[in-house]
Formats: sequence, structure tokens, C-alpha cells
Amino acid sequence: MRAVEAVVPEPKPVFARRVELMGTEAAFGFGSRILEVEAEGERVIRANLGQPDFPLPKHIAGSVIQAIKEGQTTYCDPQGLPELRAALAKKIAADRGLEEIDPERVVVYPGARPSIGFAQQSYCEQGDEIIYPTPGYPLYESYIPYVGAKPVPIHLREDHGFSLTSEELEPLLTDRTKLIYLNFPSNPTGGVASREQIRALAESILEHTPPNVRVYSDEAYEAIAFDGEKNHSIASVPGMESRTIIASAVSKTYSWTGGRVGWAVYPTVEEAKVHRNLNINYVASIPPYNQIGTVTALESPLSEPAIKEMCDAFQRRRDLVVDGLNKIDGIYCQKPIGAFYVFPNIEGAIRNLGAMDAFDKLPEDIRRNSSPATLFQLFLLHNYKVATMDRRSFGTIDSEGQHFIRISVATGAADLEEAVRRITQAVTDERGFRSFVESGAKLTLE
Repeated sequence: MRAVEAVVPEPKPVFARRVELMGTEAAFGFGSRILEVEAEGERVIRANLGQPDFPLPKHIAGSVIQAIKEGQTTYCDPQGLPELRAALAKKIAADRGLEEIDPERVVVYPGARPSIGFAQQSYCEQGDEIIYPTPGYPLYESYIPYVGAKPVPIHLREDHGFSLTSEELEPLLTDRTKLIYLNFPSNPTGGVASREQIRALAESILEHTPPNVRVYSDEAYEAIAFDGEKNHSIASVPGMESRTIIASAVSKTYSWTGGRVGWAVYPTVEEAKVHRNLNINYVASIPPYNQIGTVTALESPLSEPAIKEMCDAFQRRRDLVVDGLNKIDGIYCQKPIGAFYVFPNIEGAIRNLGAMDAFDKLPEDIRRNSSPATLFQLFLLHNYKVATMDRRSFGTIDSEGQHFIRISVATGAADLEEAVRRITQAVTDERGFRSFVESGAKLTLE
């Protein structure tokens, strides 16, 4: 009797398809490339990451240390310590001219990132439309395919100072709109919307969307504004508090990126409870000692002068870098009003360098994940030891033909002055650029 051959089923993929749909933040992946270059023996000027170079203020650090000494190292309320939520509710209401905020509307997270993705998971169904700024913080865009929603990018325009007008937003509002991201002061551009622009945006949203549409107002850079400007929250416009998620964190304002304390104020207690449950499922709770340190940061009179010292330094560095870049043939850089980045247009410089032609000659699979500005970013790193970020790192959809890099001024003035000097050299180094592209180096950030 002949043996029957067993039919081996086709193996299933290891990962679910949705994993392939999630993007990432290139700034963190780029760190390994920097380390590779530094392993060759030369220090890289790191103007890529959004990390203030100021130390955590001593009064905040002391509060954290004291909390650890007192045993505040256990699980705690997954919504956030009641005393921190009370402090946040009081300060957020006062800063934005709002009526009293119920602390039960506040949820504390391990940094600002979770609330970005949780908003899409909790508010959006398959096919709902999510409006978000581009260039913008990359995680707005990266989550959208993962949750099955439709990305609707708003292109922030250089000729508008990378702010946003109601005339630009209104045509994108449809009966499928469910979530709208705003970010002022803006990462990566440093753009700030005026009080009048914010009011006009609010009026468009109130007129053209139903009450169940939510605005996610990312105000992580709320304290970092220059030239006498300040943050204007859309939640402050009458009628908008009931539609707005106000999100921020300690990372930028208090130079505490490693503290991993962020928060969001939701329109209702019921919405906060849903997000509290997401916290339980993903992270359980945030270290209480860092939350206690955050209470100190919010309430201590020592915080305001520390913030001012940092912002004054960032403004001086901004001026140094913008002035230096605008002396370079083929580069034009606006003077940003907030955050701690400059976002120069480098189209003329990289065209003169030959980056456009070099990019056009690359294989299609490389071009799909790169750009002329990416080639310049990598050339700067490898040949001139300056780390920056390209335009594609802040939203890839429809980013073709936009030739910018982001330079963080959250590094020392001497390093920034040297970085500008090296960029000035790099844009005329046609032979060096051509050799780099032909060297076999990886020409994408993935």
C-alpha cells in the first residue's frame, strides 16, 4: 500500500499585517548611524534630536530623589497621582484662561507619545479621516494606517510661516473627519499660530464638524516661544474645550526628556476613564517619584526662572544659526517663533551640489525611501560630522519636492557655530558629495 504524502500547509507570516503598517520616528533610528560614524574616531555635532542640553533643574531633581528615599517606588493610580492631576488641572486652566478643570479629566502617561496613538485607537473606526500637520511630529502619521484610518495631511506652507489658516483647514473637513491634530509651537518648523488664526480654526471646526469630532492639541513646546510671543491653545476659544484634548509633557519645558511624564486633559471624565483603561492595559502606572517631581516642577517658584534662562539661550542660538544659514548660497531659513528648531529650505544648495541629479539616478527602491535632502543629511553626517534630520522624517505622504532639513538649536552655541561653518563648506563640495553617493553607503534612513 502506497503511503499518502502529507500536505504541508503554507506557513503563516510571523507578524500580523498591521505591524508592517506602523511607521516610526526616524530621529531615534538615526542614532545608530551617528554611533557608526563616531566609532571611526570623530565626534559628531548632534543637531538632530529634540533634547534640551540644559540639566534638569536642581529643585526638581531633589524632589525626585527625596521621593525615592521616602519609598515612592511602587505601583500607583494608573490615571496618575491625584496630587499631580490636581496640580495639572489648576495650572492648565490658569494658563489657558479656562474655568476650573476637574482633575478626573486628566490622565498621566509615560511621556506625551502614548496619548497620540491612544487617541486614534479610541476615537477612530476603520475609514475615519484623521487630519494632521505635515511637516509635523512623525507619530501623528505613523499610527494612522495601523488603526485603519485615512490620513489627511495639511501641508504647512513656508510662505505662511509654517502656521495654519482656516482657509487651509476648511476644505479638508468632511463627514468622515474624526480627529484633528494641531501642534503649536510646531515640531519641526517652530511655527506658531496667532491668536486670530487659532480663533478662525476653531470657528471652522465648530461650524463644519459635529460635536463628536476631537481636536488633539499637542502643546509639548508650550513654554518655548520667542520674541515676546506665547502659546495660544485652541481649547481657550469658547466652545472648543468640550472638543479638545490638551496634551503636553515635562520633556521640553523642564528639560526632562528622561522623566517620561506626559499628560492629556480630555473633554469629559468618561473619555478620561477610557484612556485610563488603556494605561492599565499598556503600562500599568507611571513611576510615582517622577510624578512627585512633576508636581514640584509645576508649583515651585524656581521653575519659571529656569525655563526663562533656557528659552533665552535658545533664542540667542536661533538667531546665530538663522543668520549663519542665510549667508549660505542656496539656503533660506525663516526665523521660527517657537520650539527649538530651525527648518531651512536647502533646495538651491542641494541643486547646486548635484543632489537632485544624483537622486534621480538611484534605483527606484532607494528613491522610494529617500530624497535629495536625505542624501544631503547623510553626506553631512558622514563627511562633515554634523547630524540633522531631513524633511521626510516629519511625514512622508506627499513630501516629494520639499527640500528642508531640521536643525535643533538645543545644543551648545559653539557647536552650532561650527555646524554652520561645516554646512557652508559642505554645500560647495561637489566632488565629496559625488564620492559619498558612489561609496556604497546606505542612502536611506530605514
